[in-house]
Amino acid sequence: MANLGNPQETIAILNKYGFNFQKKFGQNFLIDTHVLEKIVRAAEIKKDDLVLEIGPGIGTLTQYLCEAAGKVIAVEIDRNLIPILTQDTLAAYDNVTVINEDVLKLDLRELAERENGGRPIKVVANLPYYITTPILMGLFEAHVPLSSITVMVQKEVADRMQAAPGGKDYGALSLAVQYYATPYIAANVPPNCFMPRPNVGSAVIRLTIHETPPVDVTDEALLFKLIRASFAQRRKTLVNGLTNSPELSFSKEEVTEVLTACGFSLMVRGETLSLVDFARLSNAFCRL
Repeated sequence: MANLGNPQETIAILNKYGFNFQKKFGQNFLIDTHVLEKIVRAAEIKKDDLVLEIGPGIGTLTQYLCEAAGKVIAVEIDRNLIPILTQDTLAAYDNVTVINEDVLKLDLRELAERENGGRPIKVVANLPYYITTPILMGLFEAHVPLSSITVMVQKEVADRMQAAPGGKDYGALSLAVQYYATPYIAANVPPNCFMPRPNVGSAVIRLTIHETPPVDVTDEALLFKLIRASFAQRRKTLVNGLTNSPELSFSKEEVTEVLTACGFSLMVRGETLSLVDFARLSNAFCRL
């Protein structure tokens, strides 16, 4: 069986099937065995785990996952890759299921519950960078039963996920990720570990899912509307950001009243507020 962590083996498979990279799918295949081992190690996969892999490509990481996990479900959008996976690179494994679908259109909660009896699954992926955030938020917001998500993402996105209030990297993504999980950057990965080489550095980040969120909120949907409104125009004060948001219907007087009641300056900006602060605001708005 081909060792796809070896660039020559990857080239041989691509040539055998006449495969051409699709820019629209953000395809960058890993060609470094050390990085592949780091991903599997960071994900702490055990033999009784069910792993969902998003975007297996030609099956490079999938082979490592099949060796470590009890069962792997690999969701691949590009139908040109399905014969490579099913007839070649994964043919030797009986613990993998390949699904030719757009992961954003799949009911992942139903899939996880059906395939794993409602027990939490682990997500591992070398994500297409252009849809990293929609995929992660889709997993979180659908309340898919998860224990962890270990993914390769653009380095600056990984930095944003674990950013603290006040810095330039801090924003809506930081707050969303930290509401659902504890982020930890397991490895930084240079462009030469991929084929074709991306123009940016990458990072492996592990998100360990909270059993219960770190803050109590009356209305989770409202919390995230407030967060999005606060960072939509991050140079604006919170009063203006929340008043002008198309997602919210609070008057300027109501926003001013809540900020004052929570002890915040009327000149405060969203980028200085913590998740605890946003939870307090959200609960105060619920009481209006």
